[in-house]
Amino acid sequence: MNIHRRTRRLILPGMLLALVCAALVLGGCSSHPSQLDWKLNSSIRGHLPDLKFQLTNDNGKTTTAEDFRGKVTIVFFGYTHCPDVCPLTMTHLHMVMQKLGPLADDARILFISVDPARDTPEVLHQYVKAFDKHAVGLTGSEDQIRRLAKRYRVAFNRGPSNGHGGYEVNHSSAIYIFDDKGHASLLATPVDTPDDMAHDVRQLITQEHAS
Repeated sequence: MNIHRRTRRLILPGMLLALVCAALVLGGCSSHPSQLDWKLNSSIRGHLPDLKFQLTNDNGKTTTAEDFRGKVTIVFFGYTHCPDVCPLTMTHLHMVMQKLGPLADDARILFISVDPARDTPEVLHQYVKAFDKHAVGLTGSEDQIRRLAKRYRVAFNRGPSNGHGGYEVNHSSAIYIFDDKGHASLLATPVDTPDDMAHDVRQLITQEHAS
């Protein structure tokens, strides 16, 4: 059975949000505290910790969350050998960046590998830059990735070998959006439209510019 088909069933509209809300022990997904018109229906502000990590970026350099302060960050956990969900999501996020226009320079896509054994910095660099110049690939030790995934309620596990040395990784497909101070702000899924995501990312950027 295809692992990613199983994953897609986990992210049917509304189902992932319900699971995340339950995992966060919320009575229900709260609305964004701002009075602005948000298109994404799931605020995670105050329910997930600030963006914090120390990993290796796709240029082979140690990188921390502090390096992205001042940028709105769109965080996705995936892996480069992913046959469908990851490339589709990265294409989706590239469309978001295109819709932002010049404001895309105030945002970054952080692609965090859940397959550090194969996703070296060099592999990640070729992968993320093929999608968008604002994308940064991040990897680390198995322990680093698992601790970070646990911090943001991300589930993943390595599947069995296919007999040729390859394998797939079953992983959740939530997209986390953090404001320019690293505060968890919004949750999206691959079924949210690029228009809606771009609308909310734009509001996060312009809201910070106005403050």
